[in-house]
Amino acid sequence: MKVHHLDKGFDVEKPIVLTIGTFDGVHAGHRAVISVLAEKARQIGGETALLTFDPHPRIVLHPENHGLKLLNTFEEKKDLLENAGLDNLIIANFDIELARLTPLEYVRGLLAEKIKPEELVIGDDHRFGRNREGSFDDLHEMGIMFGFGVTALDTQCVSEVRVSSTKVRNAIWEGNVKLAGRLLTRYFPLSGLVVKGDQIGRTIGFPTANLELNDTLKIIPGNGAYAVWARIEKGEWVSAMLNIGERPTLNSTTRTIELHLINWNGDCYGENIEVRFIEKLRNEIKFSNVNELSAALKVDRVNTLSILEKYNLPLL
Repeated sequence: MKVHHLDKGFDVEKPIVLTIGTFDGVHAGHRAVISVLAEKARQIGGETALLTFDPHPRIVLHPENHGLKLLNTFEEKKDLLENAGLDNLIIANFDIELARLTPLEYVRGLLAEKIKPEELVIGDDHRFGRNREGSFDDLHEMGIMFGFGVTALDTQCVSEVRVSSTKVRNAIWEGNVKLAGRLLTRYFPLSGLVVKGDQIGRTIGFPTANLELNDTLKIIPGNGAYAVWARIEKGEWVSAMLNIGERPTLNSTTRTIELHLINWNGDCYGENIEVRFIEKLRNEIKFSNVNELSAALKVDRVNTLSILEKYNLPLL
């Protein structure tokens, strides 16, 4: 996959079949769009392309209170798009000037003059231009005006759930990582650096790695205990259990992400760990004492191993 920054130009000899969006999560719906792009590009001997924006538009439009949490870091998204078979990723710098473009100025300036697509494939609910004033019908008319075709795609469904990045985020916030995985067509990922904790876990037989996320915009699942796959610095995937929460049993009020690698011994401070969420084990509980906590963790470990037996190792 070739990565282009639009402010430096876009020059591809073959006809371009284009789509537009943030593609946060690169979920089942996004992959369906890319599949349609690929088939249309094959028919005309062209290449596929995605026009996306960086930074995320909401950060620019609402800098003080954007409340944005993303399913992927930008690097994760690039890897996923390449895996999905995209030929070209076009990155446009999103700023106030771009945000103020009318729908016509947007289509003329970005699409017709810079990218020059042969065809645009887009969701039937796509909005664009200043204040999201442009509709799909507007886009179709402008396509005729500037000489490119426009094809609408219906929203995809998985298990009768309409797939959208918002649906995936809501599932993750609620701790329903199993549903999120189905909508994404892969396990939800998280990665971070192992930092020093208070080391209480090792005193009750469950040493943990405290994770500090690599990207503060990354969404974190709701509080609770989870069965996960984990690996250190691109090593082998191992069974693990992960707790997200404020550790009420220890009278803590700081939200932490603690990972226990099952049947693993070693020092991983300062290392980067990747996690893939499989299923939620339970909600966060305040136990009467650390002995009750230790007993619950033993049950969590048994349940984690039982759950992970049913799932393949991550491919992505």
